[in-house]
Amino acid sequence: MASAQDVARLRSDTGAGVMECKRALDEAAGDFEKAKGIIKERGLSKVAKKADREAREGVVEAYIHTGGRIGALVELASETDFVARNPEFKDLARAIAMQVAAMAPKYVSEEEIPDAEKKDVKPAEVALLAQPYIKDASRTIGDLVTQYAATTGENVQVKRFARFELGQTEPENGQA
Repeated sequence: MASAQDVARLRSDTGAGVMECKRALDEAAGDFEKAKGIIKERGLSKVAKKADREAREGVVEAYIHTGGRIGALVELASETDFVARNPEFKDLARAIAMQVAAMAPKYVSEEEIPDAEKKDVKPAEVALLAQPYIKDASRTIGDLVTQYAATTGENVQVKRFARFELGQTEPENGQA
């Protein structure tokens, strides 16, 4: 049986509900890392089930790089304004905007890459969701969005972005 301290620690690490943490710890026979894996697995399956739900709320977040020569706008959507007003949601949107400014993706996802381009490019270079996160290369932007969606229990999506750089004639756009 899981202790209240273990449940609280697992909840703090994963953002999952109290009962879900307790069940995962019980299923993992008290093995904390195994319980984290169980919660992640369950969370990802929940995210897949919610992907069809409409995400109409959200934020448009801007990031202007030091020196003011590069900027990015990102539209991050959620199902409810309750989630969109959450400080962690806004932090996620800002991290994605920073990624867009730094890595200059052309598309939101791999599915948007035109067939004619697919053989000539690596998805991690041109698709935002496939790119390794600039602050933690062991995770992709898609992983960050999926993890947040699993934590909130809502469909969370990067809808589109625009990147501006001084001297460019057209902004670089990515749309879903």
